[in-house]
Amino acid sequence: MKRTNVERELSVEKKEAILEGAMKEFLAQGYAAASMDRIATAAGVSKATVYSHFRDKENLFSALVEQLVQKKFHSIFGCVDSQAFEGEPKIVLRQLATNMLNMARGDEQFLNFMRLVIGESGRFPSLAQAFIRNVEKSAFSKLCHYLASRPELILSDVEATARIFIGTLVHYIIVQYMLHGGDILPMESDRLIDNLIKLICNGSKIENHGESSSTQHYP
Repeated sequence: MKRTNVERELSVEKKEAILEGAMKEFLAQGYAAASMDRIATAAGVSKATVYSHFRDKENLFSALVEQLVQKKFHSIFGCVDSQAFEGEPKIVLRQLATNMLNMARGDEQFLNFMRLVIGESGRFPSLAQAFIRNVEKSAFSKLCHYLASRPELILSDVEATARIFIGTLVHYIIVQYMLHGGDILPMESDRLIDNLIKLICNGSKIENHGESSSTQHYP
């Protein structure tokens, strides 16, 4: 028997309510102590309804990861449409980096969720893998595709370059925002982005022309 449009809409609304309740419960209690009963109560549905949408707590957590990553993926890449992705690397990469840092800076829930994933990764590696798997399917793969489409960059390893780009920004987010290290290791985001783009866009030119860079020594 086919469901009506109203039934489908109610099902979607219930799923959204469950995910919202799950986010609050996971952030408040952690993964191990989170209760499906309390999630159901927070969502305003029965426990049976929770299990009808998500077969267990791990499946619910994975769905929450997928939803969160999709939303953040849109906030990062949404302002860079397909036409813009054909633009000059310095412009496109700057926009991506700026979007990524702005997203993290203004979303405490996302930072808390990342803390949760990292904190639980030792006991529940599958949770962290779900997070990485969704990130790789979105940001990493799209960035690799863009870098590979820009022959003027002369990149010897597109995937490694994409990891350098994303990894640098993730490190900044962790140190500056998640671990409250801004006062200890201060650095303006524009300065980081400027030098990251120079590294990617100009590094291959140095190698290509056989130029050598000067080495600075610090005490």
